[in-house]
Amino acid sequence: MAHLTGRPLPPIPDVPGAALQRGAFVTLTQGGALRGCIGHIADERPLGDVVREMTVAAARDDPRFAPVAPDELPDLVLEISVLLPAAPLATTPLDPSGIVVGRDGLIVRRGRHVGLLLPQVATEYHWEPEAFLAATCRKAGLPPHAWREPGTEVLAFQADVFGETGEGG
Repeated sequence: MAHLTGRPLPPIPDVPGAALQRGAFVTLTQGGALRGCIGHIADERPLGDVVREMTVAAARDDPRFAPVAPDELPDLVLEISVLLPAAPLATTPLDPSGIVVGRDGLIVRRGRHVGLLLPQVATEYHWEPEAFLAATCRKAGLPPHAWREPGTEVLAFQADVFGETGEGG
């Protein structure tokens, strides 16, 4: 987290995966609690650039939290979710049994409203598919049942998730 300590950001490593065009989310936790999570859904930019930008954004721009202070760095754990392409779940009526909790993430869209929850969220909260759909609708600023309504698009995606283990890795 060079940005927080006033140092220049490190160069993006010259590894094959850094050049892939992918969306990604960076999640920061502290003591097991969410401390920041920001992502970029579209897959039009190199993954290395997206991860670097989202890491800084998760630390300073998540509106749910105050910016991370430098003295918090030793206690932060970083997790990266690299998004695989999303696909519509089904046509109306949507059958929630097609959602695999722990494997699928969800995107709900209607008009300007968009909500995304990563695959690991449903597992962390022990949600069944319908509760996961309702939570994703709420994240989009829609009523929890909006996934059942015409004009609401529901997409599923998977993610390659990796990061530090334990505290302060």
